[in-house]
Amino acid sequence: MSELIERALQDATETRLAIVAEGAVERVGEAFKQLFGDATAIVVGDERTMAVAGDRVVEVLREAGVPLLDSYVFPGDPELYASYDNVEVIRDALAGLDATAVAVGSGSLNDLVKRAVGELGRPYLQVGTAASMDGYTAFGASITNKGFKITHDCPAPAGSISDTAIMAAAPQVMTASGFGDLIGKVPAAADWILADAVGVEPIEQSVWDLVQIPLRGSLAHPDLLAQGDVAAISDLAEGLIMSGLAMQSMQSSRPASGAEHQFSHLWEMEGLGLHTKPRRLSHGFKVGLGTVCISALYERFLARDLTQLDTAAAVAKWPTREAMEASVRASFPIPGMVEDVVAQQLGKWITPEELTDRIELLKARWPELSERIRGTLFSAEDVYERLAIVGAPNHPSQIGVDWDRFRASYFRAGAIRKRYTVLDTVNELGLLEELVDELFAPDGFWGLRQP
Repeated sequence: MSELIERALQDATETRLAIVAEGAVERVGEAFKQLFGDATAIVVGDERTMAVAGDRVVEVLREAGVPLLDSYVFPGDPELYASYDNVEVIRDALAGLDATAVAVGSGSLNDLVKRAVGELGRPYLQVGTAASMDGYTAFGASITNKGFKITHDCPAPAGSISDTAIMAAAPQVMTASGFGDLIGKVPAAADWILADAVGVEPIEQSVWDLVQIPLRGSLAHPDLLAQGDVAAISDLAEGLIMSGLAMQSMQSSRPASGAEHQFSHLWEMEGLGLHTKPRRLSHGFKVGLGTVCISALYERFLARDLTQLDTAAAVAKWPTREAMEASVRASFPIPGMVEDVVAQQLGKWITPEELTDRIELLKARWPELSERIRGTLFSAEDVYERLAIVGAPNHPSQIGVDWDRFRASYFRAGAIRKRYTVLDTVNELGLLEELVDELFAPDGFWGLRQP
């Protein structure tokens, strides 16, 4: 166990053990007994993950003397989708069994099991098969229910096992997806700085450090990750696990999720990539592109001198609560989704008087604040290039988003979450439309990349 992970476990609320190492799957038996004593185990996987690691997990548990029920292999399409109806399938299958689940798989399967056993009030052990996302050790599970994707409350696993040799052998697109998910922590940190600065959500330094200390190292070698290098994938996996532990410690995804995730969740809620073959378009791929989007927006934003902003003019542009609701309803004419989006957006509405105070506070702090944000971010070009090297999408054409829809995402993404991000800041300052126009101008970041 690395020193960073050991430190993170001290503040974790549910996870007591986390192993990131080559050959870690051979320690599943001892880990299960350490965590659950004489309890009976049931391995849960799908056809693909059982072949990759699940069958060996069964053998190791048996060799360790752990009582075992027959494995539960999720029926049907092995390309699982993290939808609530699939949660119900797993929950109902486990409900009548006196056994502790061992989830063997990657993102979707882990989220499904996490939520299912959470509803049953049971702990579980997680065995990851790919360095594809940061949710293994996170509090909550990202589940789509009736078209609306949100993090549902449920405890993190009692233990987490990441065999980096197995992860290195996973399809390279899964490693690229994990890289896309992790690089999103860069602008997410900048968003947290903004939320802290305006008094919306204070930074918890110990939690911040869990994500940010290992982050640069985990993202340093996209070329080696593309080659399946075990050492590089170990660094990536550790960064992902640390990110999950940070979310667990805070009982919130704030340390690891900002406006870049809002782009991803918007596209996911609209069904983007759900039926892409041979694999669904991953969450990490969409987050990676969202990271390019937000990094580019930050560059235009940071080029402004907010100390010279006309506060009265910005406040004059601010909509009434009724006008904001009407705008959201017009932008999201999707039955089953619009009411949730309205609730999220209106949760961020403030009065003109409150907005005046907020803008003046930002103006007063801008010289120091802008420098801190600059020091946190990668350039949009840097993110764009790293994603290309690792094999992740970095352009909307690569994920099937047409140009008009892509541009509109800048105006729609911020509405789907109550979380305060740079999308809210620039909107409150009356700058969002101007900044997006700059990005899509012929010489702007996206204008230069228009198909």
